[in-house]
Amino acid sequence: QVQLVESGGGLVQPGGSLRLSCAKSGSVFGYYTMGWYRQTPGKQRELVAGIRSDGSTTYADSVKGRFTISRDNAGNTVSLQMNSLQPEDTAVYYCNVKSIVYNRDYWGQGTQVTVSS
Repeated sequence: QVQLVESGGGLVQPGGSLRLSCAKSGSVFGYYTMGWYRQTPGKQRELVAGIRSDGSTTYADSVKGRFTISRDNAGNTVSLQMNSLQPEDTAVYYCNVKSIVYNRDYWGQGTQVTVSS
């Protein structure tokens, strides 16, 4: 059974930085991608950043140039370095693993990021 455990959320002032990490346990059969989503009350969960096994990445326009996603070679951890944080980045951030073979998503429990002075 796949489990994802996030860490690193918290309260930070505007302009500050945070680093989120996600540890995966269990095996995902075949090809899968890893990523980070975020959600605020009353809104749909949105993709923040994603990374494939070849290291190629994708970012939401709102975070390009400020956030960097990375993963270890084994595909067991994925991190999100967040710089120049703004109040609009406040959300619950979720780690995601997407099995392409089975078209199935695995989610972490979420970690709160609050950007406020």
